[in-house]
Amino acid sequence: MESAVATQAVSGGAQAGMPHREGPSATAIPSYLDVHYWWAYVHPNAVKVFERQWLANLILWGNYARLRDAALDLLGAVLPGRTLQVACAYGDLTPHLVERVSAGDGTVDIVDVLPVQLDNLRRKLAADAPVRLVETDSSALPLPDASYDRVLLFFLLHEQPESWRRRTLAEAVRVLKPGGRLVIVDYAKPHWWNPLRYGFAPVLAALEPFALDLWREDVSGWMPALPPGQKIERRTYFGGLYQALVIGR
Repeated sequence: MESAVATQAVSGGAQAGMPHREGPSATAIPSYLDVHYWWAYVHPNAVKVFERQWLANLILWGNYARLRDAALDLLGAVLPGRTLQVACAYGDLTPHLVERVSAGDGTVDIVDVLPVQLDNLRRKLAADAPVRLVETDSSALPLPDASYDRVLLFFLLHEQPESWRRRTLAEAVRVLKPGGRLVIVDYAKPHWWNPLRYGFAPVLAALEPFALDLWREDVSGWMPALPPGQKIERRTYFGGLYQALVIGR
């Protein structure tokens, strides 16, 4: 995703008091998105097709709510301070995240490189939601070092080529406060007995060409150097097809 410096700018059509979008009026679309994911995120009709809770759940083999709640529970029941969600997500993940942030009198920033996705997300949020939407690249965040108490990456890494994935993880760690928490939920290699290990791989290879990287390698291999003794907690779901990682700083 091409980097962008955030500047104050309310997106077109935004109403007073609604979550606003910051960033330049036009950001170059990363080549990998334009080539491989135009059908899912970039084209204006993509939102009309994929912004359906039942479809998001179907794509995750009926596990959307389970994985959403796992991610949120790993962040915490109440979320004071500052939270960062890296990339928008179809479905009701962010409204549920905002509920926990509001309960803690905190704030949440959501970054995405695609204006169509930010505008779609804004429509899902209440007018008084403590949310800032920032149009920018996950691999070059225009955000200060050590400025967030927690960071969430929900099914983002499998969509990125390795170079972007490494930079995205480095940025997520960079903006995390000492003692903060990074939560990652994404694909993983299913257990040997899971039939999806054999039948689902060709589908991912065709539709999401970078996803199988997460079957072949551990996410920790793309992480920047962590402090000595720092541990990465990992959990798996649905026969190992999905994983959740928690990294403290």
